[in-house]
Amino acid sequence: MEELHNLTNIKSDKKLLDKEYDNSLKDEYFNKIVTKLKLDKAYLEKYTSLLEESSLEFRNCSNCKGIVECKNRIKGFAYLPKVVDGSLIFEYKPCRFKRNEIKKEKRLKNVKNFNTPDFYKDASISKIYKTDKNRFKTITWLLDFLDNYKEGDKGLYLHGNFGCGKTYLIAATFNELSNNGYKTSIIFWPEFVRDMFSNDFKESMEYVKNVDLLLIDDLGAENLTAYNRDEILCPILQYRMDNKLTTFITSNLDIKELNNHLSTSKNGVEEIKAGRIISRIEQLTVDMEMISKNLRK
Repeated sequence: MEELHNLTNIKSDKKLLDKEYDNSLKDEYFNKIVTKLKLDKAYLEKYTSLLEESSLEFRNCSNCKGIVECKNRIKGFAYLPKVVDGSLIFEYKPCRFKRNEIKKEKRLKNVKNFNTPDFYKDASISKIYKTDKNRFKTITWLLDFLDNYKEGDKGLYLHGNFGCGKTYLIAATFNELSNNGYKTSIIFWPEFVRDMFSNDFKESMEYVKNVDLLLIDDLGAENLTAYNRDEILCPILQYRMDNKLTTFITSNLDIKELNNHLSTSKNGVEEIKAGRIISRIEQLTVDMEMISKNLRK
């Protein structure tokens, strides 16, 4: 009699499970989840309540516009099922916004810029201005550089008019490479040399000398002194040349104009010392001009 009673209870429980599961199947998101799992209904019914929780979080994610408005139990994560060796397990998985956030945090660990606007850290190849044909040569070169980069490859000496986007293009290139684990740095040269007497300048010098990819931004815009030319710029370029470290430079001056700028200091005309700098730049970079519309207007 007791066995019959137990059997009746089991059948009753099974009916309740069936009913609860079938009701849950009416929900679009629940249905999508269980369909993907491809497991027997009898097995899935045992996890109906957990699957309902997952379907709610799945629904929240499908209609979400960002982590700030996340409605899930743990912001940026969804409690979702997966099949491992034929068994169902549940785990918290990061949503697309959280994955992008994690990716950015990982990338930013490889990026160390000096005296540059923060927006360069978010520069992206997908966001660059591509409608001006005068930029095509530079963009094509950088895309090819990205596809084929090997440590020690030459960078660019990219010169052109003010505001044409030279720095942004290279920053976007660097950000792509930092996603792949390369350390990158941009130094805004006029400010960098003004900081030469700060307490941490020696540490900054060592970093930019050794970083995988370096951009010396706006070279030629600084107030030139023999010291910042011979004791700061020259050692950075010499070290990077000796150690085959990829180096980029941007300037509003072409190479000849830069030579004239570097030749003149308070000590008069010093063409030999300027020539040494130019020689190192030519060893480290490919010379390229980009004249385009001023994007800062």
